[in-house]
This record gives sequence, structure tokens and C-alpha cells, in this order.
Amino acid sequence: MRILIAGARGQLGRSLQTFPGSQELTPLERDRLDITDLKAVREAIAAYHPDLVINAAAYNNVDGAESDADGAYRLNARGPRNLAAATAESGIPVLHVSSDYVFDGTSNVPYHEYHRPNPISVYGCSKLAGEAEVRALNERHYIVRTAWLYHEIGENFPNRMLKQRERPQVRVVSDQSGSPTYAPHLAKAIGRLVTTGAYGTYHFAGCGGTSFYELTVALYRHLGIEVPVIPVTTAEFPRPAARPPYSVLATLQEPQILLPPWEEGLAEYASALKK
Repeated sequence: MRILIAGARGQLGRSLQTFPGSQELTPLERDRLDITDLKAVREAIAAYHPDLVINAAAYNNVDGAESDADGAYRLNARGPRNLAAATAESGIPVLHVSSDYVFDGTSNVPYHEYHRPNPISVYGCSKLAGEAEVRALNERHYIVRTAWLYHEIGENFPNRMLKQRERPQVRVVSDQSGSPTYAPHLAKAIGRLVTTGAYGTYHFAGCGGTSFYELTVALYRHLGIEVPVIPVTTAEFPRPAARPPYSVLATLQEPQILLPPWEEGLAEYASALKK
């Protein structure tokens, strides 16, 4: 299978490049493919003749989106629209990665694929708009929602916490819960999904749920960091964008493709940092 990966420089894009050797991959970074440019997308598909396009490109600055809605919608909605339209024209499927932030966080049970989205931030609204574009324009689509994605390289919560380890103490929000997802685990799940031909919407995230505070405590324990971690409330850390207080994800669509527990992902991440 020939797979074109848009957004190849990001956390997931890097991890997707570890697909099995039987796949012929074309990883394109933004300077080689701007998904907001429909002409460029069509030209890339014509040039590389992929059997599948995976969209790992996204505007992920949740707070920045509040003051840059145009930028967020351009990358998170128009970009997926262009990919869906161009792949449909070529008769090939598209896989688009979305977010747990399409939910409002008012649930008291993990969100599965049939829960109704209700985003509470510009970022979340832009991701939901991207989903709608993909569904509308290409029947042969996979939409994969994930949560709290991280990798050794890139801007993410665990990496930010590592930068805090020289402080006397670290204060971390304890009343927001989600499903931390190690990018290589997500890439493996996507690799399995695209062989099924079972198009639709899926939730792929680290199994189980935890808070940012508990995640930080576990991370520091793995790495032997002895800085005290102090739990605080969201109200004590006001941010431009609202976050869902609870966005743990679960799947009903594909129980045969489950990511490992989030604790295993964190352990692998910590081991990779030690190498």
C-alpha cells in the first residue's frame, strides 16, 4: 500500500513513518505540502499516486486558537476539506486525525464514538468542522479521535513538565482528566486500522484515564525526578481557552484495536528519554 502522510514533521507524523516495511510511505512536511492549498494537494496526489492519504497536520495551539480562529479553521477544517475532496476525486480513502476536545467534558463516563460532540473552544470547534468536511466529501474515510498526544520530540504536556523540573515545586491541574496517548502506540493502531477497510469514526487513545497532576507524578517517578508536584484547580490556572474537565476516550467501534494502557505508553516514553 502506498501511503502519503501530510504533516510528517509532527509527533504523529514522525511515528507513522515506522509503519511496517511492506508499506511504501511518502512523508511530506508542510514545506512540501500545504494542505490548505487545494491545488497543491491535487498535485501531490497526482505526483505520488498514493492508495491512502493520512492527515497528521493540525493547528494544535489550543490557547492560540482563541485569538487566531482563522488560522485554526484554515488548518483544521479547510485542510481536511481539501484532502477529502482531492482523495475522493482520485477514488482513494483518507484518514483524518481529530481530538477529544470535540467534547465538552460534562460526561461522567468515557466518551465513545456515539457520544454527541459539543466543543467548548475555538480549537475544538475547528477540529469538529474538519471531521464534518471529511465525512461530507469522501465516503471512504477514517476519522480517528485521540487525546493528550505526546512524543519525545515536540510540544506536548510531558515535555513541558520536564522543563519544570529545576523549579522548587511544580503546580499542576488536578481537575482535568483525559487519556494520555503515546504517539508510537497511536501510529501502530492506525497501521492496523487502514488494513481493515472499515471506514468510519474511531477513538484511539491510551487505555484508561488520569489527570494532568497524576500524569506528572507518574512521569517524575519514572525518571527519578524528586521535585514536589502540587495539585491545583483549573480556576487557579486561567487560560484563554476552556478545556473539557473530563475527556477520557473509549471505543465501541473497534474493540479489536486497543492501545495499551496509558501507563505503558508513559513508561516507554520515559525509557526512550533515558537512551
